Amino acid sequence: MFRKVVRQSKFRHVFGQPVKNDQCYEDIRVSRVTWDSTFCTVNPKFLAVIVEASGGGAFLVLPLSKTGRIDKAYPTVCGHTGPVLDIDWCPHNDEVIASGSEDCTVMVWQIPENGLSSPLTEPVVVLEGHTKRVGIITWHPTARNVLLSAGCDNVVLIWNVGTAEELYRLDSLHPDLIYNISWNRNGSLFCSACKDKSVRIIDPRRGTLVAEQEKAHEGARPMRAIFLADGKVFTTGFSRMSERQLALWDPENFGEPMALQELDSSNGALLPFYDPDTNVVYVCGKGDSSIRYFEITDEPPYIHFLNTFTSKEPQRGMGSMPKRGLEVSKCEIARFYKLHERKCEPIVMTVPRKSDLFQDDLYPDTAGPEAALEAEEWVSGRDANPILISLREAYVPSKQRDLKVSRRNVLSDSRPAAAPGSTHPGASVSAASTNIATPSRSLAGAGEAGKLEEVMQELRALRALVKEQGERIGRLEEQLGRMENGDA
Repeated sequence: MFRKVVRQSKFRHVFGQPVKNDQCYEDIRVSRVTWDSTFCTVNPKFLAVIVEASGGGAFLVLPLSKTGRIDKAYPTVCGHTGPVLDIDWCPHNDEVIASGSEDCTVMVWQIPENGLSSPLTEPVVVLEGHTKRVGIITWHPTARNVLLSAGCDNVVLIWNVGTAEELYRLDSLHPDLIYNISWNRNGSLFCSACKDKSVRIIDPRRGTLVAEQEKAHEGARPMRAIFLADGKVFTTGFSRMSERQLALWDPENFGEPMALQELDSSNGALLPFYDPDTNVVYVCGKGDSSIRYFEITDEPPYIHFLNTFTSKEPQRGMGSMPKRGLEVSKCEIARFYKLHERKCEPIVMTVPRKSDLFQDDLYPDTAGPEAALEAEEWVSGRDANPILISLREAYVPSKQRDLKVSRRNVLSDSRPAAAPGSTHPGASVSAASTNIATPSRSLAGAGEAGKLEEVMQELRALRALVKEQGERIGRLEEQLGRMENGDA
């Protein structure tokens, strides 16, 4: 009997490729702060990188198109009084970013539509509640304006950014430093990796521990834990002999890992990036010069090694583009933004395909920019999966423009919204930060009708002008002809 030796997978031949030099972002002074965050976050409009700053903390926000050498005087977001440790783009608004800093505060910023033209020092909202530096920031995947922060005070805080209020304070669940936090698919639970070597699954609204795995990895170095789409937990860490490990856990049966693999004996923390649409995990080690990628499946050994992308330069940090920002026509299934000492280099992961048609199997419907819930609905106990969008017709450009247009109407909407019966003391902040909320349809309709009328008027004026100029050209040509014939 012929036995299949090679496992069939459409991602077996995925290959990584750095972009050309002129498509990199050069001369960026990446932060040297000793903290194991990614230092970089990216969305379909902007790239944000934490940079070196004297007398405080700053990060750079660049439109994706601004490649090449970045001027030293390029404006930064610089409102923190201590170094910035973590940044994260809001999944429901591509112009809103949150940052956590050594100054113990969390700040939420509204980036102008076309990027920064001057330094941004005024955040939309400042969230104060931590007593030590804030090293972890992550937005709720489906509820609007819900933000989680975790600090070196071992406290996890969940905020409603729209009202600047603290929703939940979880201060007794972690006895030691929190390394990372990851929400599950619908945002009903999160998992955390802690310095006490435990991985915990926590229900934030009840403030309870759902499951805990002690000594997930026995090594003393930092580990990471992320939720997968099916509710399983993927971890990276170190063995007792300081070898780097990957493991897959089933929270229903947390005793033993479903799979455990040893990689190598390097000492950089492994940062996992997960794509829920393809079930591929990309693992980047800090200080490594490679990205390994694995496919997670339901059959043993569960974690299947696919390939390694290798380059010469070690990485200081890494950002991952959301699925809706990828180039579908080129069969791009992931794009990473690798931080070097002085530059940021995009790396494109591609599945080789001969056809130019849309590849349904590579691009199932993916999470879009619409929030599935309001913050108040989530607090009341409701859960919802992300609202999915199709990437057919290369979704990104047209939809992003719609999103931009509607934001202007939100600003006009937010003025009257703050006045009637705002009971919360942070109501002034709420009015400013409703930039992050969805506009009402009627306002959007009225705005679009007004704009259409403006465009039509301009078109009519241009037509009249063209007609007038045409007649004038005709008269001048006639006059010129007479002069040449000696009639004038």
